[in-house]
Amino acid sequence: MFIGVMLISNVAATKAVLLFPDLHVDLGIFQLDGLVTDGAFFLFPLAYVLGDVISEIWGFRTMRRVVAMGFAVQLLASACFTLAMHMPAPDFYENQDAFGSVVGVVPQFLAAGLAGYVVGELINSYVMVRMKRLTGEKTLWARMITSTIVGEFFDTLVFCTIAASALGMTIGSGDYWNYTVIGFVWKVAVEVVIMPFSYAIIQRIKKAEPTYQESLRRYEAERAAGEVAAE
Repeated sequence: MFIGVMLISNVAATKAVLLFPDLHVDLGIFQLDGLVTDGAFFLFPLAYVLGDVISEIWGFRTMRRVVAMGFAVQLLASACFTLAMHMPAPDFYENQDAFGSVVGVVPQFLAAGLAGYVVGELINSYVMVRMKRLTGEKTLWARMITSTIVGEFFDTLVFCTIAASALGMTIGSGDYWNYTVIGFVWKVAVEVVIMPFSYAIIQRIKKAEPTYQESLRRYEAERAAGEVAAE
């Protein structure tokens, strides 16, 4: 599901979207004339929910393998799109330019997505796992929120910087900062809103996953042995 979300997002994101065009906010250094985003804004936050589930239950090493598999699948998708775009079309096919305008920028979105994906998801997973080592099973909500804020910040900044020109934006322009800031706030807000759902999924899988139960028993035994040795 995680890899599927990333693959779909990189295609849907080639469409620029303007929400609430009549909205105008002037904060001096930051201005809003509508909310600038892309066609993947409603789907991409799910990737971080799934990333939290994988990291919490199976750990950082498994998340790295998922990132590597996602990298390979998206490279394959980009190669297929590029090959299809450059194949000769018959005279009756009238959509060559339209097809190229969508999949032709996919490699740039792929580069943006992969860069943000690797940086953001690995940081998200690392923070999640690191905090768990410090707090144990407690404060899952704090791990999820903190890891999301840190991971999404770096992911959004990297992705938007690389993808901006493919959507017709200039880096440093008002539209660019609108796209970046709104993207970050939206992704974090979505994860906070659906956190009860994510929390329930994680707790359910923890109970059903035998490898997690075994690792938890081993961790608790090692922690108890360490406390006894310290005394």
